[in-house]
Amino acid sequence: MKNLLFVFIVLASNSHAQKFTSEKGLISFFSDAVIEDIQAENSMVGSLFNATSGELVYIVKIKDFKFEKSLMREHFNEKYMETEKFPKSTFLGKIIGFKANTPGEQKVKAVGKILIHGVTRDVEIPGTLEFINGKIIMKSKFMVKLADYNIKIPKLVWQNIAEEVQVKIEFTYKGL
Repeated sequence: MKNLLFVFIVLASNSHAQKFTSEKGLISFFSDAVIEDIQAENSMVGSLFNATSGELVYIVKIKDFKFEKSLMREHFNEKYMETEKFPKSTFLGKIIGFKANTPGEQKVKAVGKILIHGVTRDVEIPGTLEFINGKIIMKSKFMVKLADYNIKIPKLVWQNIAEEVQVKIEFTYKGL
């Protein structure tokens, strides 16, 4: 976490960079399971993006995910994500394949390290980036295998939770 704080400081302090922040980015997930679909969203995700270097960082507080049913939220936090032990998820990396200040939607890729449930993995995540009236819109949709992050599904409820969940990300950045 100290390294992430350092990156936030570096991204925010580089005086020649085009720096952007998103204080209320949206991350949602969907689990398509046999018995019951599970979905949740978190609109309190903080992120910084340096459009000059492509560097990107975001921090997600796991407890901020909202569910349709309070029992789902309780199980998610206590049994699966162990939020007391692993309160945050982070991404630290770069967006590649974009041209700064170019109008229109551009296909890009986020390359870096994602931390979920105490496990850090190298990832390449496809997405889009669009410059609109001084703001940047970033979107992505990708799959996450729970086993890759040591998230265990008890055998008793294996039909309630998919082994892979679809994650959607949408950030709207404004200049610092």
